[in-house]
Amino acid sequence: MVNPPLRAAVEVLVEENLAAMRAIVVELGDERVNAVPDLPGANSPYAIVFHCTEMLKFWCGSVIGGERIPRDRAAEFTATGSVAALESAIDDVAARVDDWVHIALTEGVRDREVSGSTRTSDIADATPEWILLHVIRELSQHLGQLELSRDILVDDVG
Repeated sequence: MVNPPLRAAVEVLVEENLAAMRAIVVELGDERVNAVPDLPGANSPYAIVFHCTEMLKFWCGSVIGGERIPRDRAAEFTATGSVAALESAIDDVAARVDDWVHIALTEGVRDREVSGSTRTSDIADATPEWILLHVIRELSQHLGQLELSRDILVDDVG
């Protein structure tokens, strides 16, 4: 049974996080989106956003949707490219979120055998609601990381 308030909340929060990420990478432009802030263990804005799109495809597309979307998690953190490529990746996952959330709340988890996360052990017992909240947590955490990275990179140029 679909929980309309939960479905709406998840969809809005994912959309807001993705829209904010998109705005930041557009603001940074191609000249800064691949720059790495001078912080220990930092990632470029491109890598952060690319990781988020791949994370969504893993948890929502593969685990919930059963799509078995290939994932190279380690490569996500060294990925580089253009703002246009990130916008396309964001558009792709944003267009699919509603369907994935619907599957989660009507059918549950379709594939508990998939791997591609540091939290793969959680898949065996995770409820669809846990997965949706986990996705929101990850997006929000990485949006904060992206905001900090942007602030450093913009200040370095300014």
